[in-house]
Amino acid sequence: MAMELKYRQIFDEICDGLIITDLETGLIVEANPAACSQHRCTREEFIGQRLADFIHPSSQKEYDAYILRFQVDGVFETRLMHTRQGGDTFYAGWRAKPLVYLNQPCLLGIIRDISKEVLTDKSQSQRVDSHKQEQEILLAISHTLASTPELQPGLILDQLQQLIEYTHGSLFVVKDLTLITLAIRGTPQPDQSPQPEIQLEDMNALDTLLNGRQPIRVADLLSDNPRAHFFRSLLEDGAENLGEGVRSWMWVPLAVKDRLIGGLALAHEKINYFTNHQASLALSVANQVALTLDNARLAEQAQAIAVMEERQRLARNLHDAVNQSLFTAGIIAEVLPRLWDQDQDLARDSLKDLHRLTRSAQAEMRALLAELRPSTLTDTDLGELIKLLGYALSGRIDIPVVVNSTDNLKLPTSVQIAFYRVCQEALNNIAKHANASHVEIDLQQAGTDIKLRIYDNGKGFDQNQTISGHYGLKMMQERAAVIGAALTVISQPGQGTELTITWENPALEEGN
Repeated sequence: MAMELKYRQIFDEICDGLIITDLETGLIVEANPAACSQHRCTREEFIGQRLADFIHPSSQKEYDAYILRFQVDGVFETRLMHTRQGGDTFYAGWRAKPLVYLNQPCLLGIIRDISKEVLTDKSQSQRVDSHKQEQEILLAISHTLASTPELQPGLILDQLQQLIEYTHGSLFVVKDLTLITLAIRGTPQPDQSPQPEIQLEDMNALDTLLNGRQPIRVADLLSDNPRAHFFRSLLEDGAENLGEGVRSWMWVPLAVKDRLIGGLALAHEKINYFTNHQASLALSVANQVALTLDNARLAEQAQAIAVMEERQRLARNLHDAVNQSLFTAGIIAEVLPRLWDQDQDLARDSLKDLHRLTRSAQAEMRALLAELRPSTLTDTDLGELIKLLGYALSGRIDIPVVVNSTDNLKLPTSVQIAFYRVCQEALNNIAKHANASHVEIDLQQAGTDIKLRIYDNGKGFDQNQTISGHYGLKMMQERAAVIGAALTVISQPGQGTELTITWENPALEEGN
């Protein structure tokens, strides 16, 4: 009992407010005189009240968030606005610890009235608000850069002006030794006039503009400062209007690694206007813009490579299939008159071969045109596309290909393309690997199922050894999985291969 009285005396005499709150109910279960005085309540008026009722609405969300965090990791240290009895407010610095009191999990809050410190620190509060606003603008710029694949230079300059109040602003990209203007703000441009370009003298000028990837601030563009002279010289030939009426100048490089790809030029009519902090903000924006420009460059390169690879693939197909078919057909056509005079039965067989080869070449060409015009794969009936692939294979490897197909199938675009690609890959595998003498292709609708079956009597393979990756099976399995179709393969060495892809069409009713 003596020990409890001793601790109670210490609790009551502490100058900071002490509040014990039940975490389950949110009620104040104990408080020392200092806490009661801070809230202008007697102990009897204070105990049993909800602690949240003494938190000002402006701090309520923050208080709720800290309570949740406290319950997870036991951390609570912040500053909140409290409401006294009577409606007055004060700022309270909070520190809290977990405590078990009367066998209940509680929060022991230590609060100190810091209103004087807050009132005398308005400038700091303004800096906090300014920093928050800056972060919001930077976030908006990041969203603008990430939301579209193409850079929006004018919008970037508009958003940047909310961050740094410049008089004139320009965004450039570097091509060879030329600064090409993407956008200008604050500088009047004559109607229909091209955006100014700035020619650089040599690589040393690029190095100066790169500046170790750091901004360059010029207090007075009209001064004798070497950097002021450098930028004045850049503006002398065709870009004079960028420097008209301005005194302060700031250049912010757009760089990827140690390569200059562009720059931001900001100017203001006042001398020594730009600060180190503004330079840091502008650099943050410049780094994001540089990354966007570089990503766009890489995307263009990737697209160019993809186009080149597609052209090479089509060229290989033309050489391997169409060119060979036409070459053989040309030889047959050349010898056919003499052959007719010598052996008409053999000439008739050659005419059949000539017809097969020309039909195959025509099918190959139509298939290649479908590759060049992707809309063909969706606008043409799937049965017709499958027949094209079959005819092309027949001419390519000189074996009979029997095609049976249901016409006028109405399929979703993704399903039609998947069926076409699976058939295309399967027939390519047959041509390259199967050594078959007969191929069957069946495209049928059975109830709600659309089924494509491809069979060859070739050499087959051991599925346990080649099911993953070999013969393009992995690619075909992935295509089937994307549309929710089932793909099965049956094969044994020396007994051919049968591949089936089946897709259930929910739009069809059984029996239709």
